[in-house]
Amino acid sequence: LPEVDFALLCREWRRDDNLPPDIVAVKVLKESASREAEEDFMREVDIMSAFRHTNILSLIGVVLRDSGCSPWMVFEYMPHGDLAEVLRCNENLVTPSVIEKPHNSIKYESLLSVALQIAAGMQYLAGQRFVHRDLACRNCLVGTGLTVKIADFGMSRDVYTCDYYKIGGSRLLPVRWMSPESVMYGRFTLESDVWSYGVVLWEIYSLGKQPYYGQSNEEVVKLILQGIMLIPPEDCPQVIWDLMRSCWKTEPRDRIRFPEIYSRLKKAQEDAEESPIVSTLPFPSQQITSPSSTSTSSSSSSCISQSEHLPRPPGGYPIPNLSAKTVELLDSENYLLPQVPPASQF
Repeated sequence: LPEVDFALLCREWRRDDNLPPDIVAVKVLKESASREAEEDFMREVDIMSAFRHTNILSLIGVVLRDSGCSPWMVFEYMPHGDLAEVLRCNENLVTPSVIEKPHNSIKYESLLSVALQIAAGMQYLAGQRFVHRDLACRNCLVGTGLTVKIADFGMSRDVYTCDYYKIGGSRLLPVRWMSPESVMYGRFTLESDVWSYGVVLWEIYSLGKQPYYGQSNEEVVKLILQGIMLIPPEDCPQVIWDLMRSCWKTEPRDRIRFPEIYSRLKKAQEDAEESPIVSTLPFPSQQITSPSSTSTSSSSSSCISQSEHLPRPPGGYPIPNLSAKTVELLDSENYLLPQVPPASQF
């Protein structure tokens, strides 16, 4: 996959002449790469070499050749690609047991397992005092048995161009996953990672939809700064929706922490095992067109219905003057309740 400053390749890697080769992913810095890209590349080597966790992508090694050749980073290979695409296209899932036949639905327990694995990886990173800055389903890779590992190859800025937006003279930023303080001040902390995790939960339970789909990146920036938040996906379990809201507190210090996120999800998983949920979440048999490849306009072709993507603001932000109609009433959680227009207006 050729990128601007590097290429991502799939190669055989032989650790021992007496053992069969492994399939690995190789990140190669191009000779034409900028100085900034070189620094980012070596910084990634330093960071990734220190991580050892089941849900963090493993750096196998680094190949440093002579001065005329670019360095390589060698990672474990995740055969099913990024989680965003796996959620959108169920034939990429490896184990038939993950898909509940004949209803072609992804089980509640499977989505919960995905959320729990990402929470476990983020709890580890938070314990290392590492701020990811770009947590999203596109940066989580899927292996056999629906194993999920957090990664950041830096390739998503080119593959998912519609997920990134340049604010002023800054670098491309994943604004749809960013907290208000990150958008406003460029401040990235463990708490802003928690905010992003809440958006990841929304992605998982919407089965790979783009957050704020139907809105342009410019509109999304305004919505975030005005305190406009996402509403829960259809059929989202209450425990997951409660977690999302805990991640999206206005004040960073009020947000839930990753150990508590992991604890709640683990409890939900144990409860589900004791009392299996009969209903399952719908999962389309046909591949969904990636939101990043569609128009970001608010036309009817780019969203399901107005009521499904109406946002809600948390308490503490001024209520914005938007075209979407709302009732002047705050619920017990200080979220503005959207007024659904009559069916004739859709």
